[in-house]
Amino acid sequence: MSRIPILIIDDDKSLCALLTDRLEAEGFHLAAAHDGRSGLENAATGAHALVILDVMLPGMGGLEVLKALRGVSTVPVLMLTARGDDVDRIIGLEYGADDYLAKPFNTRELVARIRAVLRRLDERRAGPKRLSAGDITLNLELREVSVGDALVQLTTLEFSILEAFVRNAGRVLTRDFLTNVAMGRGLGAFDRSVDVHISNLRRKLSRSGEFERIKTVRGNGYMLAPRRTLE
Repeated sequence: MSRIPILIIDDDKSLCALLTDRLEAEGFHLAAAHDGRSGLENAATGAHALVILDVMLPGMGGLEVLKALRGVSTVPVLMLTARGDDVDRIIGLEYGADDYLAKPFNTRELVARIRAVLRRLDERRAGPKRLSAGDITLNLELREVSVGDALVQLTTLEFSILEAFVRNAGRVLTRDFLTNVAMGRGLGAFDRSVDVHISNLRRKLSRSGEFERIKTVRGNGYMLAPRRTLE
Protein backbone atom coordinates (compact mmCIF):
# COMPACT_ATOMS: atom_id res chain seq x y z
CA MET A 1 0.00 0.00 0.00
CA SER A 2 1.44 3.38 -1.00
CA ARG A 3 2.09 5.89 1.74
CA ILE A 4 0.37 9.29 1.82
CA PRO A 5 2.90 12.02 0.95
CA ILE A 6 3.19 14.90 3.41
CA LEU A 7 5.61 17.83 3.41
CA ILE A 8 6.92 19.46 6.57
CA ILE A 9 8.57 22.88 6.38
CA ASP A 10 10.49 23.41 9.61
CA ASP A 11 14.09 24.35 10.39
CA ASP A 12 14.13 22.06 13.45
CA LYS A 13 15.84 19.04 11.90
CA SER A 14 15.51 16.96 15.07
CA LEU A 15 11.74 17.47 15.06
CA CYS A 16 11.55 16.58 11.37
CA ALA A 17 13.50 13.36 11.99
CA LEU A 18 11.23 12.45 14.91
CA LEU A 19 8.07 13.11 12.91
CA THR A 20 9.44 11.14 9.96
CA ASP A 21 9.65 8.04 12.15
CA ARG A 22 6.27 8.60 13.81
CA LEU A 23 4.36 9.40 10.62
CA GLU A 24 5.97 6.56 8.65
CA ALA A 25 4.53 4.20 11.29
CA GLU A 26 1.07 5.74 10.63
CA GLY A 27 1.16 5.17 6.87
CA PHE A 28 2.52 8.53 5.74
CA HIS A 29 5.66 9.45 3.83
CA LEU A 30 7.22 12.63 5.16
CA ALA A 31 9.43 14.90 3.05
CA ALA A 32 11.15 17.84 4.74
CA ALA A 33 12.31 21.32 3.79
CA HIS A 34 14.20 23.45 6.30
CA ASP A 35 13.72 26.98 4.98
CA GLY A 36 10.81 28.95 3.60
CA ARG A 37 11.85 29.34 -0.02
CA SER A 38 12.67 25.69 -0.68
CA GLY A 39 9.55 24.72 1.26
CA LEU A 40 7.37 26.93 -0.93
CA GLU A 41 8.88 25.46 -4.09
CA ASN A 42 8.18 21.93 -2.86
CA ALA A 43 4.68 22.72 -1.60
CA ALA A 44 3.68 24.34 -4.90
CA THR A 45 4.46 21.20 -6.93
CA GLY A 46 1.19 19.53 -5.95
CA ALA A 47 3.02 16.35 -4.98
CA HIS A 48 1.84 16.31 -1.37
CA ALA A 49 -1.53 15.58 0.23
CA LEU A 50 -0.89 18.03 3.07
CA VAL A 51 1.74 20.55 4.22
CA ILE A 52 2.87 21.06 7.83
CA LEU A 53 4.26 24.59 8.05
CA ASP A 54 6.12 26.21 10.94
CA VAL A 55 5.59 29.94 11.47
CA MET A 56 9.19 30.58 12.54
CA LEU A 57 11.46 29.94 9.55
CA PRO A 58 14.78 31.46 8.48
CA GLY A 59 14.67 33.90 5.59
CA MET A 60 11.14 33.61 4.25
CA GLY A 61 8.81 33.23 7.25
CA GLY A 62 6.00 30.73 7.48
CA LEU A 63 3.21 33.27 7.09
CA GLU A 64 4.87 34.67 3.99
CA VAL A 65 5.19 31.13 2.62
CA LEU A 66 1.51 30.46 3.29
CA LYS A 67 0.39 33.68 1.61
CA ALA A 68 2.46 32.91 -1.49
CA LEU A 69 1.34 29.27 -1.55
CA ARG A 70 -2.34 30.24 -1.45
CA GLY A 71 -1.80 32.17 -4.67
CA VAL A 72 -1.02 28.94 -6.53
CA SER A 73 -2.40 26.01 -4.52
CA THR A 74 -5.26 24.88 -2.28
CA VAL A 75 -3.22 22.07 -0.69
CA PRO A 76 -4.26 21.68 2.97
CA VAL A 77 -1.88 23.46 5.36
CA LEU A 78 -1.50 22.79 9.07
CA MET A 79 0.44 25.56 10.82
CA LEU A 80 2.80 25.06 13.77
CA THR A 81 2.81 28.09 16.09
CA ALA A 82 4.40 29.05 19.38
CA ARG A 83 2.17 28.24 22.33
CA GLY A 84 -0.03 31.19 23.21
CA ASP A 85 0.86 33.17 20.07
CA ASP A 86 -2.68 34.15 19.11
CA VAL A 87 -1.58 36.78 16.59
CA ASP A 88 0.32 34.34 14.37
CA ARG A 89 -2.50 31.83 14.70
CA ILE A 90 -5.17 34.30 13.61
CA ILE A 91 -3.08 35.69 10.75
CA GLY A 92 -2.34 32.14 9.60
CA LEU A 93 -6.05 31.33 9.49
CA GLU A 94 -6.77 34.56 7.65
CA TYR A 95 -4.09 33.71 5.08
CA GLY A 96 -5.71 30.33 4.47
CA ALA A 97 -4.28 27.80 6.94
CA ASP A 98 -6.65 24.89 7.51
CA ASP A 99 -5.71 24.26 11.12
CA TYR A 100 -2.91 24.82 13.59
CA LEU A 101 -1.05 23.19 16.47
CA ALA A 102 0.92 24.98 19.16
CA LYS A 103 4.43 23.76 19.94
CA PRO A 104 5.22 21.60 21.80
CA PHE A 105 2.52 19.19 20.67
CA ASN A 106 1.56 15.57 21.08
CA THR A 107 2.31 13.57 17.93
CA ARG A 108 -0.96 11.66 18.37
CA GLU A 109 -2.86 14.92 18.10
CA LEU A 110 -0.87 15.86 14.99
CA VAL A 111 -1.78 12.54 13.36
CA ALA A 112 -5.44 13.01 14.35
CA ARG A 113 -5.52 16.51 12.81
CA ILE A 114 -3.90 15.23 9.59
CA ARG A 115 -6.36 12.35 9.32
CA ALA A 116 -9.33 14.68 9.92
CA VAL A 117 -8.30 16.93 7.01
CA LEU A 118 -7.67 14.01 4.67
CA ARG A 119 -10.93 12.31 5.70
CA ARG A 120 -12.88 15.42 4.74
CA LEU A 121 -11.28 15.31 1.30
CA ASP A 122 -12.11 11.61 0.84
CA GLU A 123 -15.72 12.08 1.94
CA ARG A 124 -16.13 14.90 -0.52
CA ARG A 125 -14.84 12.79 -3.40
CA ALA A 126 -17.14 9.87 -2.48
CA GLY A 127 -20.34 11.91 -2.11
CA PRO A 128 -22.57 13.71 -4.61
CA LYS A 129 -20.77 15.86 -7.16
CA ARG A 130 -22.72 19.08 -6.58
CA LEU A 131 -24.53 20.85 -3.77
CA SER A 132 -26.39 24.14 -3.94
CA ALA A 133 -28.30 26.59 -1.79
CA GLY A 134 -29.79 29.63 -3.44
CA ASP A 135 -27.22 30.92 -5.92
CA ILE A 136 -24.29 29.20 -4.15
CA THR A 137 -23.08 26.03 -5.90
CA LEU A 138 -20.36 23.67 -4.71
CA ASN A 139 -18.69 21.32 -7.17
CA LEU A 140 -17.38 18.71 -4.73
CA GLU A 141 -15.35 16.85 -7.33
CA LEU A 142 -13.48 19.87 -8.66
CA ARG A 143 -13.56 21.72 -5.29
CA GLU A 144 -15.03 24.78 -6.97
CA VAL A 145 -17.45 27.28 -5.46
CA SER A 146 -19.55 29.67 -7.47
CA VAL A 147 -21.91 32.43 -6.41
CA GLY A 148 -24.07 33.09 -9.41
CA ASP A 149 -21.64 33.08 -12.33
CA ALA A 150 -18.59 34.06 -10.27
CA LEU A 151 -16.02 31.53 -9.03
CA VAL A 152 -14.79 31.97 -5.46
CA GLN A 153 -11.42 30.61 -4.31
CA LEU A 154 -11.58 28.91 -0.90
CA THR A 155 -9.11 27.01 1.24
CA THR A 156 -9.77 23.38 2.16
CA LEU A 157 -11.26 24.26 5.52
CA GLU A 158 -13.29 27.19 4.23
CA PHE A 159 -14.75 24.82 1.65
CA SER A 160 -15.63 22.31 4.40
CA ILE A 161 -17.35 24.96 6.51
CA LEU A 162 -19.31 26.29 3.54
CA GLU A 163 -20.29 22.72 2.64
CA ALA A 164 -21.72 22.29 6.16
CA PHE A 165 -23.70 25.51 5.72
CA VAL A 166 -25.02 24.52 2.29
CA ARG A 167 -26.08 21.06 3.52
CA ASN A 168 -27.93 22.78 6.37
CA ALA A 169 -29.11 25.96 4.63
CA GLY A 170 -31.55 27.93 6.75
CA ARG A 171 -30.56 26.12 9.96
CA VAL A 172 -28.57 27.63 12.81
CA LEU A 173 -25.23 25.82 13.22
CA THR A 174 -23.37 26.14 16.51
CA ARG A 175 -19.64 26.82 16.68
CA ASP A 176 -19.20 23.40 18.30
CA PHE A 177 -21.04 21.69 15.42
CA LEU A 178 -18.99 23.50 12.79
CA THR A 179 -15.73 22.72 14.55
CA ASN A 180 -16.61 19.02 14.76
CA VAL A 181 -18.00 18.63 11.25
CA ALA A 182 -15.64 20.88 9.34
CA MET A 183 -12.45 20.59 11.39
CA GLY A 184 -12.83 17.09 12.78
CA ARG A 185 -12.17 17.99 16.43
CA GLY A 186 -13.80 19.35 19.54
CA LEU A 187 -14.09 23.04 20.33
CA GLY A 188 -11.60 24.30 22.90
CA ALA A 189 -12.63 26.80 25.56
CA PHE A 190 -10.68 29.65 23.92
CA ASP A 191 -10.68 28.38 20.34
CA ARG A 192 -11.86 31.08 17.94
CA SER A 193 -10.45 29.55 14.73
CA VAL A 194 -13.87 28.69 13.29
CA ASP A 195 -14.90 32.33 13.74
CA VAL A 196 -11.87 33.48 11.76
CA HIS A 197 -12.70 31.04 8.95
CA ILE A 198 -16.29 32.28 8.86
CA SER A 199 -15.06 35.87 8.71
CA ASN A 200 -12.90 34.92 5.73
CA LEU A 201 -15.86 33.17 4.09
CA ARG A 202 -18.07 36.21 4.52
CA ARG A 203 -15.47 38.43 2.89
CA LYS A 204 -14.91 36.10 -0.05
CA LEU A 205 -18.61 35.46 -0.69
CA SER A 206 -19.43 39.15 -0.54
CA ARG A 207 -17.07 39.83 -3.43
CA SER A 208 -19.59 38.08 -5.64
CA GLY A 209 -22.64 39.97 -4.35
CA GLU A 210 -23.81 42.66 -1.99
CA PHE A 211 -25.47 40.44 0.62
CA GLU A 212 -24.05 39.01 3.85
CA ARG A 213 -24.81 35.36 3.27
CA ILE A 214 -23.65 33.99 6.63
CA LYS A 215 -25.64 35.53 9.45
CA THR A 216 -24.72 35.55 13.14
CA VAL A 217 -27.50 34.30 15.38
CA ARG A 218 -26.51 35.82 18.69
CA GLY A 219 -26.02 33.26 21.44
CA ASN A 220 -26.60 30.32 19.09
CA GLY A 221 -24.20 30.28 16.16
CA TYR A 222 -24.31 30.99 12.44
CA MET A 223 -26.74 30.42 9.59
CA LEU A 224 -26.47 30.44 5.81
CA ALA A 225 -29.49 32.46 4.73
CA PRO A 226 -31.00 31.86 1.28
CA ARG A 227 -30.68 34.93 -0.87
CA ARG A 228 -34.40 35.52 -1.03
CA THR A 229 -34.48 36.28 2.74
CA LEU A 230 -31.88 39.00 2.30
CA GLU A 231 -33.53 40.93 -0.52
